[in-house]
Amino acid sequence: MTTTSSPEPKAADKGASGRHGHHGPGGGTPALALGALGIVFGDIGTSPLYALRETFEGHGHELHVNPVNVYGVLSLITWSLIIVISIKYLAFVMRADNEGEGGILALTALLRRDGETSKGRRKALLLLGLFGTALLYGDAAITPAISVLSAVEGVTVQAPDLEPAVLPIAVAILVGIFVFQRRGTDAIGKIFGPVMVVWFSVLALLGMVQIVKEPGVFKAINPMYAIDYFQANAFTGFLALGSMFLVVTGGEALYADMGHFGRRPIQMAWFVMVLPALLISYYGQGVLLLNEPDAIENPLFRLAPEWGLYPMVVLATCATIIASQALISGVFSLTMQAIQLGYAPRHRIRHTSAAAFGQVYIPVINWALMIACIALVIGFRSSTNLAAAYGLAVTSTMVITALLFYFVLRERFRWAAPAAIALCGAFLVVDLAYFGANLFKIPAGGWFPILVGTGMFTLMTTWSTGRSIVAELMHRNDIRLVDYVDGLRRSKHPPRRVEATAVYLFSSPGLTPPALIANVRHNDVLHQTTIVLSIATALSPRILPAKRSEVTDLGDGIYQVILRYGFMEDPDVMQGLREGQARKLAIDPTTSAFILGAEAVRATPGSGMAIWREHLFVFLTRNATPAAMYFGLPADRTITISRSIEI
Repeated sequence: MTTTSSPEPKAADKGASGRHGHHGPGGGTPALALGALGIVFGDIGTSPLYALRETFEGHGHELHVNPVNVYGVLSLITWSLIIVISIKYLAFVMRADNEGEGGILALTALLRRDGETSKGRRKALLLLGLFGTALLYGDAAITPAISVLSAVEGVTVQAPDLEPAVLPIAVAILVGIFVFQRRGTDAIGKIFGPVMVVWFSVLALLGMVQIVKEPGVFKAINPMYAIDYFQANAFTGFLALGSMFLVVTGGEALYADMGHFGRRPIQMAWFVMVLPALLISYYGQGVLLLNEPDAIENPLFRLAPEWGLYPMVVLATCATIIASQALISGVFSLTMQAIQLGYAPRHRIRHTSAAAFGQVYIPVINWALMIACIALVIGFRSSTNLAAAYGLAVTSTMVITALLFYFVLRERFRWAAPAAIALCGAFLVVDLAYFGANLFKIPAGGWFPILVGTGMFTLMTTWSTGRSIVAELMHRNDIRLVDYVDGLRRSKHPPRRVEATAVYLFSSPGLTPPALIANVRHNDVLHQTTIVLSIATALSPRILPAKRSEVTDLGDGIYQVILRYGFMEDPDVMQGLREGQARKLAIDPTTSAFILGAEAVRATPGSGMAIWREHLFVFLTRNATPAAMYFGLPADRTITISRSIEI
């Protein structure tokens, strides 16, 4: 698979309905904003379940529930939501879109194709972006576990005797979530938005009931209360930031899911409903704590009246299921991007909706996430313990996003250095404060996302490096396709031509597939219509079907065909051959033969990678989905010719 450059991205925001390839919820901005509530804001929207509790009673620190701390924490929460979410992501970072798509891989792709960036810097930024991407897998395992567990724990507020049932119920819900993935979310996804409207409305209602008792709590908006908080708590107050950060987890999701809805609908949903509901909920919990310090045990559920506790638990569980679903779907999409960009081996990808682009299901990722989530629930046993593992991956990713955004501002948006440094420096002050506080959570569980992130980063870089080594070995004796065809034409003993069509898949356009050379040499046969087909992945999210294929006629019935796909598209060779210029070839898949090469890779000492990485690469190669299945080739018409390669 080769990578080609694509057209320059437009910096301006693109409405979701105006981008090619968008298949999100229909309708105008309000309808899209409703859809965004169910997909984009699940993670940050369920933070009130545990964020305030963990801020006061988290691992490694314990704040006294008194007016100075309550007002200080509320002030810090307010300004964190404003600076990190409203300003950093919604006002600035989301403008750095890759033809409408967002996320750290899309941001990295912007820099990868910038001709003005030096090769060394591009590689460093690429590795930085890859590590940020890898860290999101750890976050994806923790978020469903902590969200579902914190929701189910609500039953113990009124019925402490049910505590032994919390873990089994949470595990059963998680199993149900992951088992359901293969069916897709197209049908139930339509109710995600309305359910989250109810969730945010209830958060605001329960908070407002408390606020009307003490409306003076809104004075916490004054940042001086945050200063008083740090003066009163010193280093302990800094450590508490590691748990306070839970209020902004989900910020990366706003950016990553931009392609489904567009920037403006996400902004509308945030400012009209999500931000007000979150602030009212946190301020309501603050009033409750001022009057009942013991309520810190579970402040959100203590806001509910006694008769409404169990309905609140059910609603919270539904909200956490939606939050988990959105994050799991995001990991599927992220994995598909990584495969297309050459950072992960091929895996079977199933599209679960004919209408909604991006709704995919990857079995190996699904079951790995399920095992990780269940292991976390059983191993940590409570949302409080899990909170110690939560945050480090997200803060690291946010720091990386700020650093990459600086280079995007400089090299693509042409900002002057002082302005870019001032803006990104302000973001980094906040991001690094949260990151530093989360570093102290490593012994209590913060090691988990770092372990997962490091493992995923190792897998991605090993796969990318291994493929480069294999490609270099394969192309040492390459023959240009035009030269090979010319040689056949001038040969005194040309191969016999048979009345049929053969399609040779080869990753390098312009070069002769070894399978073609072997077939002509050993069988002395060349099909009357011979097509050398290459799949190219662009650094843009999608390619117009009309521009899908490029055909070069080499004469004598031999053609070079290039199918181009965006990094968010799933290659389908059979469909691609019916799009663009290739449509004129009128290839009949029922009578054509599809021939591709495969490499039997062996690890040997003394070459490009450490021997353990070579063995890892061999393992990944052997367990990758076969190319014929991945590209959708007909099994009964496909021939694979293998060659041995030592790396």
